[in-house]
Amino acid sequence: MSDSTPPSALVDAPQLGFTMNKNGARTDTREQKAVYDIMIATGNPWATEIPDVCRGRWHGIECMPDKNNVYHVVSLSFGALSDDTAFPTCDPTRSYISKSITKLPYLRTLFFYRCLSNTPQPIPAFLGRLGPSLQTLVLRENGLVGPIPSELGNLTRLRVLDLSRNNLNGSIPVSLGRVIGLRSLDLSGNRLMGQIPNFTLPSLNVLDLNQNLLSGPIPSNIGLSQSLIKMDLNRNRLSGPIPDSISGLKNLILMDLSFNRLTGPFPNSFKNLDSLQALILKGNPMISTIIPNNALEGMKNLVTLILSNMKLQGPIPSSLARLPKIRVIHIDGNGLNGSIPDSFRGLKSLSELRINDNQLSGPLPLDKDMLWKMGRKLRLYNNSGLCFKYANNGDFAGDSDLLMEWGIGCCSVHRAGMARSVEHTLKSRNNNVDNMPTLVNNSSKLVHKYWVLHLLCLLFVVWS
Repeated sequence: MSDSTPPSALVDAPQLGFTMNKNGARTDTREQKAVYDIMIATGNPWATEIPDVCRGRWHGIECMPDKNNVYHVVSLSFGALSDDTAFPTCDPTRSYISKSITKLPYLRTLFFYRCLSNTPQPIPAFLGRLGPSLQTLVLRENGLVGPIPSELGNLTRLRVLDLSRNNLNGSIPVSLGRVIGLRSLDLSGNRLMGQIPNFTLPSLNVLDLNQNLLSGPIPSNIGLSQSLIKMDLNRNRLSGPIPDSISGLKNLILMDLSFNRLTGPFPNSFKNLDSLQALILKGNPMISTIIPNNALEGMKNLVTLILSNMKLQGPIPSSLARLPKIRVIHIDGNGLNGSIPDSFRGLKSLSELRINDNQLSGPLPLDKDMLWKMGRKLRLYNNSGLCFKYANNGDFAGDSDLLMEWGIGCCSVHRAGMARSVEHTLKSRNNNVDNMPTLVNNSSKLVHKYWVLHLLCLLFVVWS
């Protein structure tokens, strides 16, 4: 059998192990020697004592037979992924990827995890010679350095490429655009620079490029990768507006573009992403950008919305209150103004709300039960005009500590024949408070404010 025998010659069915029997099942001799070389290179010389590596196989090696009952190595995995896995570990002081890997013409999966961390080395270009067979290449957390070799673009059968959590630099090779069957591309946690290539990968489900140094715009044809389920580009230096073509990502479930340099306008195209469950744009300086009132319309599956610290302005869009499954809303650290839409009362699934550090005003349109449910996951402080309006059938007199922590007080109430009012306690203070003797330290002042707020709420209950 020659090295050029196509991988399809294998009997593609589960193999439960085998022994040398009357049919003469055996491992291909050249592949057996290659496995010995690879095991020695990872600090596992014990493998050379195994007379047939497929017959006496261990966790971390998988073999399959061809029609002549000759077994071939289809998968090699190294590294302690978890306590439940028993892949061969590597000697971190001297491990390397042996060139003998290229002598495994049927290899479909190559997995190295935390094997090369103490011996920084580049990704071997010879891995590109595994193009006819390799489908999964995982070199995660190995301390790899240097650029991603363009030869990886020759791995045209590749489905999964994971080079995450290394120290790779340079740009993303344009040659990866030739791997049109790629389903998962994870290059996160490196030091990659330059622009994201404008290639189209129609089968791509996962694109994870977070925590790099990538710059320039989000590719304009990103919407052509219509199989995307997860797109994580957070913590880069991407700039410019979010392209309207993103509306083509109908299957997208998670989009994280946070902590970049993206600018407005706020895309209207988001409303077409009806599969999206998490939208995270935190930390992009969309200065003076107003969220269109219908920007979130139709996002019927959205669960998490994070728009913190984006310098957004204008009112909270009413479409935000029409998200039937929303549980987490973070719109803190912006310049949002006006009142919170009354329709927020209908957000029965809401479990976490951060609207602090804005310019919101008016009564909080949430009932007491919803506020209690969120507890300390509710952040309202630093909104000078925001307050809580007491219902006739209840009060917060016994929960002044929560009101203080949330950063709001009672809304102003004026009654006929009564020249008294309970003012927003964080906006203005009662004259009696101003005239009290100065306390000796900040902690005493905080305790004092707490009791003043408590007394005001009790007074309100008495007047009611």
